[in-house]
Amino acid sequence: MTESALVQRVIALDMEGVLTPEIWIAVAERTGIDELRRTTRDEPDYDALMRYRIDVLNAHGVSLEQIRAVIAELPLLEGARQFLDELRQRWVVVLLSDTFEQFDDHFLDLMGYPHLLCHRLDVDGGRLAGWRRRVDDAKRRAVEAYRALNYHVTAVGDSYNDLTMLRAADAATLFRCPQAVADANPDLPSASTYSELLHWIESVQVPTAH
Repeated sequence: MTESALVQRVIALDMEGVLTPEIWIAVAERTGIDELRRTTRDEPDYDALMRYRIDVLNAHGVSLEQIRAVIAELPLLEGARQFLDELRQRWVVVLLSDTFEQFDDHFLDLMGYPHLLCHRLDVDGGRLAGWRRRVDDAKRRAVEAYRALNYHVTAVGDSYNDLTMLRAADAATLFRCPQAVADANPDLPSASTYSELLHWIESVQVPTAH
């Protein structure tokens, strides 16, 4: 068997903003803490953003369980489950997210338990004390690892923290992204509905195995 015969396809998706609502926006709305409305759509530096969020949460006495209670009431974005199921019938799908293991059980259940790679929070006495990324630039490195295994990777994201993942993929598109992100990356295509996104994914030229 030649190496080219091993070519398979992976669809790598961001989670928040692509399949689920933005968790931090929901927490901001529930708690009334407007400072938590700042997301990766606004701040390119994820480390700085998480330090800011943890400081704000602790200043207002917001616990992990309060955050989880907000998440437990959130639905998927309309049409997300059907879109995800359509992809999984045809290709390998992985979610590459900057969310946290302590946040994901509700959404994993709603999505039918897809493969999700994310980070972990440090918790002290019920309060957020810090966070642990598995490796630096984890989304990009996951894409590069799949490509090193001879997978053809198609990536979908919506924010600044997705850009290195998108740039590392064989094919990539933005989905419902802020205009500032689209304007800064005019070479990347963009979709605004799941039907458009599925059509674009189907149109990507993938090498034929021999």
